Amino acid sequence: MSPTINLICREMIRKTLAHYAGTAPDPNSVADATFIIWNLVAVRLTPVIGTKGVDILFRRSLHLTSFSFPWLAMTDEYEDTPSLLSSAKARLANRETSDSTEAGCTLLITFTELLKTLIGESLTGRLLGTIWVSPSSTTEQENLS
Repeated sequence: MSPTINLICREMIRKTLAHYAGTAPDPNSVADATFIIWNLVAVRLTPVIGTKGVDILFRRSLHLTSFSFPWLAMTDEYEDTPSLLSSAKARLANRETSDSTEAGCTLLITFTELLKTLIGESLTGRLLGTIWVSPSSTTEQENLS
């Protein structure tokens, strides 16, 4: 994958999180936004890789993200997925806005990068591309304000 494409993908994920978090984000809105996006991703991927595949990739992404954000680490690896999602969302909501934002972005980016290694960049783009806010459309909207 070209470094330029990777940077564009990361920026789109950041812009999407900012879009869903709103104009005055706080830790709760960032946590909500992260898991709104997560649910959109899961809905798109479940028909392709199954519920179990989505769950496994989420758990792996959370585990990898916890190296940079130890407070996001899973406390029980056998926890059912709905409880794990709820717990991760609560941990995001209980941090400073900047920490929550960086961790949410890192989690979504890590998930997307793992998915690309599993099904390829092209299919990942086709499945998830319409979820992400385009960096150029956000810039145009900001210029109009």
